[in-house]
Amino acid sequence: MPNALATLALALWPLVTVILFQKLPPGRAVIATLLVGYLFLPEAPAGFDFPLLPPLTKHTIPALSAFFMWYWLYSKDFQPLPRSPVAVVLLFLFVLSPIVTTLTNLHPVFWGDFVIQELTIKDSIGFVIQQVLLVIPFLLARRFLSQAEDQRDLMFAFMIGGLLYSLPMLLEVRLSPQLNLWVYGYYQHDFSQTIRFGGFRPMVFLYHGIWAAFFLLMSIVAAFALWKTKQIKSNWALFGVALYLTAVLVLAKSLGAWLFAAVLIPSIVLLGTRWQMRLAVCIAAFAIAYPALKGVGLVPETAILQAAGSIDPDRAASLEFRFTNENRLLERAEEKSLFGWGNYDRNQIMNPSNGVIETITDGRWIILIGQLGWLGFLAEFGLLVLPVFLLWRETRYRSDDDYSLLIVPLSLILAVNVFDMLPNATLTPLTWLMAGALTGYAETLRDGRGAYQSSHRLQWRPVL
Repeated sequence: MPNALATLALALWPLVTVILFQKLPPGRAVIATLLVGYLFLPEAPAGFDFPLLPPLTKHTIPALSAFFMWYWLYSKDFQPLPRSPVAVVLLFLFVLSPIVTTLTNLHPVFWGDFVIQELTIKDSIGFVIQQVLLVIPFLLARRFLSQAEDQRDLMFAFMIGGLLYSLPMLLEVRLSPQLNLWVYGYYQHDFSQTIRFGGFRPMVFLYHGIWAAFFLLMSIVAAFALWKTKQIKSNWALFGVALYLTAVLVLAKSLGAWLFAAVLIPSIVLLGTRWQMRLAVCIAAFAIAYPALKGVGLVPETAILQAAGSIDPDRAASLEFRFTNENRLLERAEEKSLFGWGNYDRNQIMNPSNGVIETITDGRWIILIGQLGWLGFLAEFGLLVLPVFLLWRETRYRSDDDYSLLIVPLSLILAVNVFDMLPNATLTPLTWLMAGALTGYAETLRDGRGAYQSSHRLQWRPVL
């Protein structure tokens, strides 16, 4: 169980947020509040569980605190809704679709003699509040990270965050993941899953080693992108940082992050911005089309398993287990395909003889389709990938001098993050932060306010 320090850290974070908003420009305050909170606050089960509310955790407390500062300091300019009609529709669908899910699940589910409870109006209220809390980082970033300078700040923040996190990650590679236990008094995940390739996979204060490795991947891409676009005078220092972070990622022993790095690093270094943007669009399009492709049998599972087996038989067995669960859960979801089954494990498959849940939901997409149906899936994934398509539309006929080139690698990171939500549930506040920042910048370009001369990329300004 979490110790007193875990509770105190979460309780004091709103005060930290107030200080950050007083000391920093609002965009940087938003980045610092969410990024530092995500990296260093304790994971669930640490949090506060109030009546009628979903648990308040490290994923929601920083965002909620920053949202209140937004309203307090900028109430005269408080316009939270995007200007894109498509984004507005997806946002309202994301927030309000749980109401319809509740209304279509007012009866219990029976598995033999075992019963899973029905949904109630109370569940509907809690579900809607949860959706609002999830999407707050998107709204904050769209408002405060919509300019070229903000994209630069965000990429520098990712790189610096990776540098800071690399030290405790290296410590856990050597000693095993212990920091969350030492500092906050508990393990945040199954310790057996930290053992990989004859060593340890670090977690630090994140939910799982996959989450830690993916954040390090984001830092690597940011460092290579900053180097390629020559964002500081000592440009080769950025290249050295990128190589160091890549070495740490190798030691982090996460096969998925390795594969992503093998694609993204050469793409950033070798490809031009237009081809990078096309790659981001293709990845985003596949991520949102994957459930439909899987439903009609167009995902080559056998070939994927054979390829994974040639790399690591254990990872191939894990992937096969995921595919099997996805197929069973997808069949279950088809019974309530439009609005889903809701929560309380109603979307899972139970053994009617002993009441044991037989399925495991790993990927975010199968969780969404099972709980909120296709509408819930399209609302969330659509809101996340929409800025990639908006920016592709706005930049494909523009000169590179007319927009910040950093939005291209940032779009790649976002697209790969959404792609990673197919095998994993790696939706974090940083995912929403990137989506909101890119949506805001797409609106800036659309309004004709996004002209960004190439000479600006060579002008150093303090990052912190």
